[in-house]
Amino acid sequence: RELLPPWLVIVAGLTGIVLLCVSTKDVPNIFGVFQYGIVLDAGPSRTILFIYQWTTTKANKTGVIRECSSCPVQGPGVSSYSDSPQKVGKSLEPCLNWAQKEIPAEQHSQTPIYLGATASMRQLNLTHPALSDHLLAALTVALKSSPFDFQGVQILSSSDEEAFNWVAVNYVLENFFKYDWQGQLVPSRKGVAGVLSVGRTSTQLTFKIEEKQAPKEGVRLQLYGQTHNVYTRHCPCHGTDQLHSRLLSMLIQ
Repeated sequence: RELLPPWLVIVAGLTGIVLLCVSTKDVPNIFGVFQYGIVLDAGPSRTILFIYQWTTTKANKTGVIRECSSCPVQGPGVSSYSDSPQKVGKSLEPCLNWAQKEIPAEQHSQTPIYLGATASMRQLNLTHPALSDHLLAALTVALKSSPFDFQGVQILSSSDEEAFNWVAVNYVLENFFKYDWQGQLVPSRKGVAGVLSVGRTSTQLTFKIEEKQAPKEGVRLQLYGQTHNVYTRHCPCHGTDQLHSRLLSMLIQ
């Protein structure tokens, strides 16, 4: 019913990673109003470092966050460094140094940092697992050498990635909570939306199912005081590459 601009969905996708992957421990907010978190989105074509901030305000035990700035990492995606994993850590240094200037120095040790890799690293892990492990090790060394609170480097499964997209879209649409006229957080009555994610080689449909137990390929999420069983249906060979090929075939015929 509601369509989001593609750029908004891509940027908002990182919101899901912050809400679900960054440590949920409560850090005493003794330095000021805001707390910070860093997520590196290691996609197929490039990596982007995002800084998020939040206050101690929570909606039913789940934080309320917003993106405050970002830094595109120069160079290709991390999987492109499979022949020279020692260079992948170096590629992150400019953005890590930039993040140190954006976040107050006294909060560096309290700022969680996490890297999530997606499709290209999943493929590399299937075809050349040793190369994938070397890249993950190099990324871990680079992030641990920063002054931030290292939370992990991980290749996201397709189901986890789509679950993050589902969280992000419903978060942006204020389907979990909303602000009332007094600026107070209150539960939303709109219900949640399904998400259709069209990639180059496949399409995924992610939606909430009304079952007491999540299916084998599903994910159970606890957000804003509610439990959501989220299921993703994968449709391989239904991506934009195939659509383009079919269109060319029709034009030729």
